Amino acid sequence: MSEIITSTSNPKIKFVRKLHDRKFRDLNNVFYIEGVRIVGEAFSSKWKITDLLYSSELLKNDFSRELVNSIRKQNVNLIEIDKDVFKSISIKDGPQGLAAIVEKQSFSISDILAGGVWVALDRIQDPGNLGTVLRTVDAVGAKGIVLINHCVDPFDISAVRSSMGALFSLKIIHITSKEFIDYVLKNQILVIGSSDSGNIDFRLASYPPNMILLMGSEREGLSEELFSVCTSIVRIPMAGKSDSLNLAVATGICLYEIYNQNNPIK
Repeated sequence: MSEIITSTSNPKIKFVRKLHDRKFRDLNNVFYIEGVRIVGEAFSSKWKITDLLYSSELLKNDFSRELVNSIRKQNVNLIEIDKDVFKSISIKDGPQGLAAIVEKQSFSISDILAGGVWVALDRIQDPGNLGTVLRTVDAVGAKGIVLINHCVDPFDISAVRSSMGALFSLKIIHITSKEFIDYVLKNQILVIGSSDSGNIDFRLASYPPNMILLMGSEREGLSEELFSVCTSIVRIPMAGKSDSLNLAVATGICLYEIYNQNNPIK
């Protein structure tokens, strides 16, 4: 039986802390997750867990212990940690005693050709927004996310936490605006953009089951070059004094209209 880590200066603990940094995550092609639900989602979705970190003192229920035992049977490095050391790396107010280091997965823009609804995000910067969009994309049964240009890292700890595990059910593609434009034009993929300058109420547009919903950045909206690739631009009407919506909220509103049109109530 391996020894329990009791020092915050242990090399593995230092490694976990460094995973807060995007460059370090990219260099090692792994990211950190924490919590029984998210670790369970990663495991059931068959993402590769390289290290499972747990504190027996903090595991509160049988499900948590059974999950550890299930993962133990796989080719995973199990690391037991003293509860105080676990709390020192925890990102949760009430640590559940379970965390993992997970290997990233990458997907290709060609996956879009398989069909379904996709969401493309242009230069999104807030990890909480991205995590919420991921969660909504999963909720409506869409296929995945296309991150265009310099977006926040979907493997950022805050983005992963906000996604509530939806990250592990979706395909995430990174691409430049030129690559995106060239690909959708070459393959005649329908792209519907959303902007406050759109000339169609989002409720009046027609959304087919195979398409891309294109959303702009939080501050600047859609870039001019991405406007050019859109088949149409929709807007969400604003009746109050506010002149804009949170990006994740606006994406959710559009996605549920797309969902409603393709899944009518019987």
